Amino acid sequence: MLIDSHCHLNYKGLIEDQANVLERSRAAGVDLMLNIATRESEWDDVLGTAIREPDVWATVGIHPHEADEHPHIDTAKLVERAAHPRVVGIGETGLDYYYDHSDRDRQQKSFRSHIVAARDTGLPLIVHTRDAEEDTLSIMRDEMGQGSFTGVIHCFTASGAFADAAMALGFYISISGIVTFKSAKDLQETAARLPLDRLLVETDSPFLAPVPHRGRPCEPAFVADTAKFLANLRGESIEELAAATSANFRALFSKVA
Repeated sequence: MLIDSHCHLNYKGLIEDQANVLERSRAAGVDLMLNIATRESEWDDVLGTAIREPDVWATVGIHPHEADEHPHIDTAKLVERAAHPRVVGIGETGLDYYYDHSDRDRQQKSFRSHIVAARDTGLPLIVHTRDAEEDTLSIMRDEMGQGSFTGVIHCFTASGAFADAAMALGFYISISGIVTFKSAKDLQETAARLPLDRLLVETDSPFLAPVPHRGRPCEPAFVADTAKFLANLRGESIEELAAATSANFRALFSKVA
């Protein structure tokens, strides 16, 4: 059985057919799905899906793209909402300097608020980083010095050196369908050598459908395609990789238990 460690079941492309999306995922051997929040307006819907579906869990957070629109979301609000039994993670949060949809200082302030919430609740942090490796690591290291926290670098596309640094801080690395792309040679090299006990798999659906589903909305069922590609890349059986990534997810997101 596989676990999709990062999906957006309430986004356009999935929400219109959510019941069938979930059934296809279960038929593909997806045991659990983590439904990720990115803005306050969707918190209730993301949580509602997790309440309704026993194999779906939820997070609470503000994506770095949304930092400008959410200056009122602080650690206290995150901690309050994270108290719900179906909320098992904080995020997604982080830094995105590729699009710069929000002011970088506001992104950094929001990121730190999420880190403190993760530390206060003991829940793992879901980190998005793009073209911001140096600042992401700097903030994580600085905050780690003020008290430990754990989490995952989701939809990993950064450098191998960044992966090593994040793992040294105790973080997991989650691989999406991007690893199946012909252009993702650097990512494939990094994914091939990641320690099996630090590895997760995800879809980030409805985005980034893996080969052979390119051009379609991605859905959690497709995590099976990513896992098969990744297992072959690493010289492991799909059963070994599925068992390890599922165990890693449950170790990290221990509130699921």
